[in-house]
Amino acid sequence: MTEFVYSPPNTPLELIHEDHELLVVNKPAGLLSVPGKGDHLKDCLITRLQAAFPEALLVHRLDMDTSGVIVFARTPAAQRHLGLQFEKRMMKKSYLALVWGQVDGKEGVIDLPLIVDWPNRPLQKVCHETGRAAVTEWKVLRHDETSTRMRLFPQTGRSHQLRVHMRELGHPILGDPFYATGPARDFPRLMLHAETLRLRHPDGGRGMTFRAKNPF
Repeated sequence: MTEFVYSPPNTPLELIHEDHELLVVNKPAGLLSVPGKGDHLKDCLITRLQAAFPEALLVHRLDMDTSGVIVFARTPAAQRHLGLQFEKRMMKKSYLALVWGQVDGKEGVIDLPLIVDWPNRPLQKVCHETGRAAVTEWKVLRHDETSTRMRLFPQTGRSHQLRVHMRELGHPILGDPFYATGPARDFPRLMLHAETLRLRHPDGGRGMTFRAKNPF
């Protein structure tokens, strides 16, 4: 594996929604959600967001290589409310992905438990003995010459879940530096985008859906 060099995009913050309890942002690919270890990994989405909204609080994360919808809280009460929605799987998310090869069928479900691959962390692996439940629903949108455009619906929120599940299906996500090999890996970014996020607003419980335009 080539040595990792962190060079986050210098793009302006893209707010999708702002109110007294929520901040919804379109995260660019290549930017960490939270700081990593070391000064060279300090630049991240929450740091940039807190420069404009000092009260912003973390609710969940997206992988550095993934783009799309991510929500932050503006009050501790909203943070707790949104955190419980994730914990109880009330949040509904959909992702767009370009994967290698021609996926058979129109839709399906991947149910493979995951655990961290300790000698190779942060990589994850399937483990039926000690892995935590991980379920992904998928739907084919269209086939291209060497790839398939898909919509993915994670029913659980394990680290790298969609990336490992698609690799296990035999169709790694294009541009994945961890789980794709050969020509499937040779893309300028990970072709995975958090397209929609549906939640209940912490103030009143109204259902709201947020969307980030697909960049690929």
